[in-house]
Amino acid sequence: TYDRSTKRVLAHGHVQMVDPKGTRTFADNVDVTDDFRDGFSNALRVEAADKTYFGADTGERAAGEVTTFNHGVYTACAPCEKKPNRPPVWRVRAQKIIWNGQSKTIRFLHSRFELFGLPIAYFPSFEVPDPTVKRKSGLLLPTYSFKDELGFGATLPYYLVLSQTTDLTLFPTYYAKQGFAGTALFRQKFNNGDYSVTVSGIRQQDPGAFSSSYVDYGTPSDLNRWRGMVGTKGTFKINPRWTFGWDILAQTDKDYSYTYHLDGYDTYRYHSQVYLTGLNDRNYFDLRAYHFSIQEPFPDSTAGMVNGVEPWVLPSLDYSYTPDEPVAGGQLTFDVNAQSLIRNNLDDTPTVPVVRGIDGSSQRLTAKAEWKRSFVTDQGLIITPILGARLDGIHADYGSDSTAAIDGMATNLGVDSDIRSAYLRYMATAGMEVRWPILFSTTSASQVIEPIAQIFVRPNEPYAGSLGIPNEDAQSMVFDASSLFEEDKFSGYDRIEGGTRANVGFRYSGSFSGGWSANGIFGQSYQLAGLNSYAAPDLVNVGAYSGLQTARSDYVGQVGLTSPNGFTVMAGGRFDRDSFEARRLETTAAYTSKPFSVSARYAFIQAQPLYGFDKDRREITASASTHFAKYWSAFGSSTYDMSYGVLVSDAVGVSYLDDCFGFSLAYSQTRNAVTKEASNNVGFTLSFRTLGNFGSNTNKFQPTQ
Repeated sequence: TYDRSTKRVLAHGHVQMVDPKGTRTFADNVDVTDDFRDGFSNALRVEAADKTYFGADTGERAAGEVTTFNHGVYTACAPCEKKPNRPPVWRVRAQKIIWNGQSKTIRFLHSRFELFGLPIAYFPSFEVPDPTVKRKSGLLLPTYSFKDELGFGATLPYYLVLSQTTDLTLFPTYYAKQGFAGTALFRQKFNNGDYSVTVSGIRQQDPGAFSSSYVDYGTPSDLNRWRGMVGTKGTFKINPRWTFGWDILAQTDKDYSYTYHLDGYDTYRYHSQVYLTGLNDRNYFDLRAYHFSIQEPFPDSTAGMVNGVEPWVLPSLDYSYTPDEPVAGGQLTFDVNAQSLIRNNLDDTPTVPVVRGIDGSSQRLTAKAEWKRSFVTDQGLIITPILGARLDGIHADYGSDSTAAIDGMATNLGVDSDIRSAYLRYMATAGMEVRWPILFSTTSASQVIEPIAQIFVRPNEPYAGSLGIPNEDAQSMVFDASSLFEEDKFSGYDRIEGGTRANVGFRYSGSFSGGWSANGIFGQSYQLAGLNSYAAPDLVNVGAYSGLQTARSDYVGQVGLTSPNGFTVMAGGRFDRDSFEARRLETTAAYTSKPFSVSARYAFIQAQPLYGFDKDRREITASASTHFAKYWSAFGSSTYDMSYGVLVSDAVGVSYLDDCFGFSLAYSQTRNAVTKEASNNVGFTLSFRTLGNFGSNTNKFQPTQ
């Protein structure tokens, strides 16, 4: 009914209104002005466009902006279609709910929060942004933490919008044992990138709560009370090809951020860097300076600590260029790598003859060119000749500790030391690769067997018979199926493979009816002539136990099988060239389906005394997860060190996730395989759509034996 004299609209019985924004309003009775700016209703229900829901005994609307719900209810959970009277997972009941469209806020007066229909908290008054707001100043949900040395901690963050492109978040935290800690996060966004700055500090009330051997404690005469950090991150797109960025951490001591779990900076091995990268089709440029900070608890002077021996890389350069046009019918590539390192302390191990890094400085510049072209014969044989050349210039400024350590290692191994300030080395390569993929096809299967043979003819690696050239980036040496057909199997530029070597093996792949597939690779490598670089002395013994240190290498192989029902299995390893005994082995099996998934992994590495591993290493890992009910899932994992007979890690958890609410609870334990010291972690999170998240996953308890 429309009353012309009062210009009001009256409606009775199952009233429904839809505004231009998509908000749907339901009521038994409605009395509103003809412009819908002011009005009154009974038995009101509102369904916003973002799927949030309001309900009230009565409702009032004023000035077209403010809606008041009397004895109201708010939730972001959709009503159950089968049982509409069932309480939602969560809701807020209040005497009044005031939705202000102008300030974009929802205020709750004399409210209680209900979970699964049960009241769990009362709030005299609180206010949240309405669902249309992306950013608004105000308090965020609190978080809590516990750690034995810190005590219980509570954080009540405050978010402050400074402008459309900047904001500031304050994280005041009180720890029962250590007192007040303050952390602030400033962020700014630009059209082409963004950056952030984090500042944190504390005056520890009780440094004695930490072990007296920890840097967190300090010394008896100088307790570590004032602690803090400054960190910054940024990334900017200069143009579609070039990116500039940084990630830097500076702190008063080496594990403040790790101890206090500062988000984004609590990585145990923190990588500070400044970089410039460019990418264009097949060409690549990367220039960066970086440093690894190890956030370990003990002072650098303690045996086994590595933070004090981490170098500063100032800078590292990688450049790769491939001309668009073919050269002599083939592909030509140019690569340049350079690195400059500064290290204050020698990185060695007294119990093992090894010098991982020299104290002092070292620089290396490498230039490399390679050409290759593939020919295909009428019989399907693929022949690829390869030509390559490389030149290295190396400068090293050894500290006195380094020269003594290198001389001592040379004496221990019975080889010569060759310590110079400058080295110039070269390498020329002439190679050939021959592949013959053979296809076997039937109505039910398609299989390809591809025999492969390679030969690379090179002079001996310069300076390979003695110790002297620093090895910083080629310390990892794993010979397996993935590296069988690599021209140079070293992991970095500080070493060069020399001599004449042949790689022989085959690849296999098969696809079968019903969705089954299989793949495999197997082969061996041969040092045909010249000095074997993997048998040559090295400051980190990189070739030892590699399986390549003899004229005929160990066998390497890998096989995999995939089924249509989600089952996969993979096995790979390295096997003795004579007895076929396993030297290195890894096997993985997994099954994945909608309600259930499980996986298991077994790994074995034979003893490597020159690396400090005097006994075989065996480890088995298992994990499983299941969706055991609608919205519910559970998971668990465990790792067992078979060599020491210790369960080194295990975890179990359960979670619930629907369209408006999420919950997770997890427990994990890690245990040192040698000392058997354990660290226990318990964490939980609650997530309420439109309200926020609450919880913690950083509970750490005192080590137990």
